[in-house]
Amino acid sequence: MILVYLWYKYLYYIFYNILNTKPHPMKNQTVQKYTPFILLLVVAIAALFVPQLPSFAGTAETYNSADIAWILVATALVFIMTPGLAFFYGGMVHRKNIISTMIKSIVSAGIVTVIWVTYGYSLSFGESINGIIGNPGTHLFFKGVSDCAPALQGGAAMTIPLLLFAMFQLMFAIITPGLVVGAVAERIKFTSYILFIVLFITLIYAPLAHWSWHPNGFLFKMGALDFAGGTVVHISAGCAALAGAIVLKQRRAKLEQQEIPPANIPYVLIGTGLLWFGWFGFNAGSALGANSLAVNAFATTNTAAAAAGLAWMFFDVMRGKKPSVLGFCIGAVVGLVAITPAAGFVGIPQSIFIGVIGAVISNVLSHAFKLSRVDDTLDVFPCHGIGGIVGMLLTGVFASKNVNPAGADGLFYGNPAFFFTQLKAMLIVVAYSFSVSFVIFKLIALLLPLRVSEEEEELGLDATQHDEKYGRNPLKS
Repeated sequence: MILVYLWYKYLYYIFYNILNTKPHPMKNQTVQKYTPFILLLVVAIAALFVPQLPSFAGTAETYNSADIAWILVATALVFIMTPGLAFFYGGMVHRKNIISTMIKSIVSAGIVTVIWVTYGYSLSFGESINGIIGNPGTHLFFKGVSDCAPALQGGAAMTIPLLLFAMFQLMFAIITPGLVVGAVAERIKFTSYILFIVLFITLIYAPLAHWSWHPNGFLFKMGALDFAGGTVVHISAGCAALAGAIVLKQRRAKLEQQEIPPANIPYVLIGTGLLWFGWFGFNAGSALGANSLAVNAFATTNTAAAAAGLAWMFFDVMRGKKPSVLGFCIGAVVGLVAITPAAGFVGIPQSIFIGVIGAVISNVLSHAFKLSRVDDTLDVFPCHGIGGIVGMLLTGVFASKNVNPAGADGLFYGNPAFFFTQLKAMLIVVAYSFSVSFVIFKLIALLLPLRVSEEEEELGLDATQHDEKYGRNPLKS
């Protein structure tokens, strides 16, 4: 009865704040204070009523032990990218915002995991509804995941348990909203960002994952190829980052043209190393087996990252700058982004070209964005959005059936039709991701304060949002 009463009060306060233009400040604070815990409590209690079923054993031929071992490792590798991203972003912001930036990446692991188990996986990989979205009831609370045969609706049988596939996919879902952090850093309220994660996973990530990776998804059936998340992860996050930067407007530091040096470049270097290391699981693990395709994806991933890191650094030198740790690190990450959709469809020599071109285009656009009125704090759109777009299109150019017979030959090998399929899929994903993200940020701004006050921004989000500090007291920095 207590839970029902609290739930009723929560709904009352939500609708009161929506329908009244000037809600009582204390009531608004009450909603923000109690809502997260009440929602989590409701999910926890509902989970008690889900029956426990035995794991699907299959026959001796169902599973491959080597494949299971590799995907277990790959899943852990993808997870380590999330703290890697936290270090990468945390090292580039102002010292007074390091903790607030890092926690926004890490907290995604908690929120997205609960969403994924509850309904997110079902929306992404459940029974397809016209190729648009999965039926949320198919695997609600992971119902029918552990005790089900290892195959998706309309797809071939896998050699790993379906539960392992679901956990591997979870790691992709965790890091995707974390990428958006870099664009809205130093000015977004933590509670508003939490709500963004929930809406982003539900309304953007899950549909895109279904379109691209479910055997009955409409982009998959159209013939578009995304080996490991160029569209689902990087284009979606990049476009959401652009929308967030536009809605939140510029930081005071940018308006006043203040130069903010990175707080901790060694953090950026550590973050890059963890991302590069974890990306082997990200791309090579997407082969879903310990096979030659995984080896190819591993090799193309490393090669593209190396080429892109050098390209960014040398391009900076050509423009009159000195070679920098920051430049190489950003370039390497752009190379990892660009090769992601192509890793299992192109050869190793082609991955060099993809890395170099991706780095140069992102470098030029990153510089252009700094001169614009759009305040993408850490260049998420130029690096992840544009990097994903470049990788998606160059997959349409350099893909080869010699590398992956299940793929397609690209424009470079006499198949322009596939390139235009990639182009069409890319435009659909960009338009959907940006427009829905823009609406999400506008909706959040109606429900909650989206941006911190000028005073809070000046003092730093570590102190004002989390009452924590990095090194010396941020209030005295």
